[in-house]
Amino acid sequence: MENLNLLDTIATLKPIPLKRLHLVESDYVRLENLPVGQVGTVVNIYDEQEEPHYLVEFADLQGREYAMATLKRDEVLILHYELSVA
Repeated sequence: MENLNLLDTIATLKPIPLKRLHLVESDYVRLENLPVGQVGTVVNIYDEQEEPHYLVEFADLQGREYAMATLKRDEVLILHYELSVA
């Protein structure tokens, strides 16, 4: 599984519980979790001893951030906009 880079666009593969989220918008405090398929951007990488963790920002279509979460690699899918042939 490839590592993530700064500014990679990702989608969540698992629900992210509210206790792991930093919510910026108070409108979302009633959420139980961030659902599968939410799109976010990697904004920081934490090199842990065993595996890296990624700070991901989630924003709406107008670019307004509504949540952040620190996620593991197995919780996200990298989204690609162009086909890359190796």
